[in-house]
Amino acid sequence: MTTETPLTSGDRAGPREWIGLAVLALPLLVLALDISVLYLAAPALAVDLQPSATQQLWILDIYGFLIAGFLITMGTLGDRIGRRRLLLIGAAAFAVASVLAAFAPTAELLIAARALLGIAGATLMPSTLGLISTMFPDPVQRRFAVAVWMTTFSVGAAIGPLVGGALVDVFWWGAVFLIGVPVMLLLLVLGPLLLPEEHGSRAGRLDPTSVVLSLTAMLPLVYTVKNTAAYGPEAITLVPAAVGLLSGVLFVRRQRRLTDPLLDVALFTRPVFTAAVLVLLVALLAVNGLFFVLPQYLQLVGGASALTAGLWMLPLAGVTVVGSLLTPVLARRFGVRTVVAAAAGLAAIGSLLVGLVGAGGGTVAVIVLVSGTVLGLSPIGVLATDLVIGSVPAARAGSAASISETAGELGVALGVAVTGSVLAAVYTGRLVLPPGLPGEAAERSREGLAGAVTAAESLPPGLGTALLDAGRSAFTAGFGVVGLVASGLMAGVVLLALTALRHADR
Repeated sequence: MTTETPLTSGDRAGPREWIGLAVLALPLLVLALDISVLYLAAPALAVDLQPSATQQLWILDIYGFLIAGFLITMGTLGDRIGRRRLLLIGAAAFAVASVLAAFAPTAELLIAARALLGIAGATLMPSTLGLISTMFPDPVQRRFAVAVWMTTFSVGAAIGPLVGGALVDVFWWGAVFLIGVPVMLLLLVLGPLLLPEEHGSRAGRLDPTSVVLSLTAMLPLVYTVKNTAAYGPEAITLVPAAVGLLSGVLFVRRQRRLTDPLLDVALFTRPVFTAAVLVLLVALLAVNGLFFVLPQYLQLVGGASALTAGLWMLPLAGVTVVGSLLTPVLARRFGVRTVVAAAAGLAAIGSLLVGLVGAGGGTVAVIVLVSGTVLGLSPIGVLATDLVIGSVPAARAGSAASISETAGELGVALGVAVTGSVLAAVYTGRLVLPPGLPGEAAERSREGLAGAVTAAESLPPGLGTALLDAGRSAFTAGFGVVGLVASGLMAGVVLLALTALRHADR
């Protein structure tokens, strides 16, 4: 059982802080929505602006790229100038960029607006988590606040496609961006009243070289893993990967020499901090692989529409809420290490069952088993994030939060890349094309199940059905292997929790 004790009543949060937490949840919900809300709006947008294939990819991806690239810079900037100040600056910028995106007359201007949204979003994420560390010094209350923070983001990401589809049906594609404007305006009004004023450390100025190196490390690496997920390993991606790795090495070396570094790498000398970051990275890498495959399974194997697939994903949001909000109670009763290890074990079992029986058992079986996996992931996300911000001095909470969120971004990107490669390899190896298939249809089918579905539409009914059966069988086999890989990674998280987090409850 944990030995953790709360602080005195004078240090515990009161009504103002809890109302302030609700205010902090507002921008986080919008950030999560903006990650996925554009997916169902993309077809209408393409008809209106007629972007090229490359422009369509940049419209979808540049937001996430720049959030990942600027997290470390903005987390440290918030520690220096004040997290509330940075939060309000970011909210104003996000509102302006949302209007620009909604009414963008060309694809180029929409890409620019999405880039500004990403930079503004990078100011909001570490600021909200850093302010939670300030507002809730009591570890028990802070853990619950982090659970609410995590739940808000997960629910926003889950309902994003549904919200996007509904707005496009009723209004036009630009409406998906305007939902953030009133929320950010409300934050600008309520933030100064309910959020604590922080003057920041004022320690030195930002080092421009470090900012550039952090960007040239993160952006090429995120691009590499996303490109690998989409197109498989390619020689051309070795160049950005090398640039990212070299910039990362130079960045770390420079931080060690600076009196006021952009990122205090000494944080990684704290065992609990480093272990929590690693647990978060590996867990998200494992489970987000299943998230990447599941919508494809629902649509291409199960035959669901995009909107129906989004509805099928709602149970995952539900178990995320339940798992996250139960986490503080479980951690207080059994201890952090025990809960993280048990949750990882549950996720490992769920992933294993997906690998062994779930993918061939139909949609309901897949949703149930993946929901069990998500239920296991939820406590890991809450407790690892809480350990990261709780194991450092309050003055460094923003920087620590940015590291936690960067680990999350990398975990998601790597999970998609690894899963995409595994799925493609198994699909290609297991695909048995029916005799008499035209060469063009065969070539398209080997690219993936989506290609097989498209090719089948132009074939005679019997041949088309045989091709669909072959493609779906190969994809289902690949889904099973993805589940086994995720299970192995989550088993590794169990070992990490039992060994590296042994001091987490002290």
